[in-house]
Amino acid sequence: MATNDRNIVITGFMGTGKTTVGQLVADRLGRPFMDTDAEIVHRMGMSIPEIFAKEGEAGFRHIERRLCRFLAAGRGLVIATGGGTLVDAGNREVMLASGVVVCLTATPEAIEARLKEDSGERPLLRGNWRALLEQRRAAYDAIPVQIDTTDKTPAQVAQEVVERWQQTTSV
Repeated sequence: MATNDRNIVITGFMGTGKTTVGQLVADRLGRPFMDTDAEIVHRMGMSIPEIFAKEGEAGFRHIERRLCRFLAAGRGLVIATGGGTLVDAGNREVMLASGVVVCLTATPEAIEARLKEDSGERPLLRGNWRALLEQRRAAYDAIPVQIDTTDKTPAQVAQEVVERWQQTTSV
């Protein structure tokens, strides 16, 4: 795979800016943008809360795994994953092999402020999200490229993602 064809995968906990930053990165680079949650909603014809209600989290994660493998086979994509997608070691491995994976982070206080604006589309937000963040921390930490979004605008984060990607393509 040519290095400039490698996917750019943006992951991290909910509220870190994955979708917003991913769209900005795709626009800057003239690449197709895929948001895994939006793609699942489109393919399934129901919202994520409806999928969780009908299929349970295990059913949702199965759909997510299949989509990861499909997207990882693509070239030149910017992919924003759902917050739990790369917690799955198999998904993480597939995405790391497909391109540059960037994990967005933020302080719990910044996440909380951002999640207050939530529209109700995040079923896992109903529980103790701080405990969920801690539970996922090891998986997020396993991703080599980390960008803290706490005190940055989405445009600043997108620029940093592009710079990190360019560093990997010039090696």
